[in-house]
Amino acid sequence: MNHICYYHSPLGTILLASDGSRLTGLWFENQKYYGNKLDKDAKEADLPLFWETKQWLDVYFSGSEPDFLPPIHLTGTDFQKKVWEILMGIPYGKTMTYKEIADRVAKKQGKERMGARAVGSAVGHNPISIIVPCHRVIGAGGNLTGYAGGLDRKRALLSLEQGLSEKAAQS
Repeated sequence: MNHICYYHSPLGTILLASDGSRLTGLWFENQKYYGNKLDKDAKEADLPLFWETKQWLDVYFSGSEPDFLPPIHLTGTDFQKKVWEILMGIPYGKTMTYKEIADRVAKKQGKERMGARAVGSAVGHNPISIIVPCHRVIGAGGNLTGYAGGLDRKRALLSLEQGLSEKAAQS
């Protein structure tokens, strides 16, 4: 059974989902694929994991990089998991293109190349937004493309992170 709760962020309400011990979903309300992995019987709950995740989000939305990670559990295909693992390695305040990710996945699989569209699909189906930072993936030439939570939110998340990166560089 899934457990859920809500977090009210500066960018809108966020739905959190858990299997009871790990975070399994984090979506902006009404984003593409919103809650698509939830059981019909999901119930609101007050779990310690949700408090930890909310604390992570509080730190993040305050403009700081959280120094801890709530326990997460990603469910997807092997290909999706490889892409999401790469997303987790994109540093705070930095970006990576779909092509760069495709090249890394291709190398891991011993292939010469891989299509950026397949990567885009995996990125778009990321069930744990923000924590698994799919908003840090951009198109060729730095174009902001494809974010299930909406391009305005993607722009806001990147601005929030880059604001901190600029502050750190000035210190």
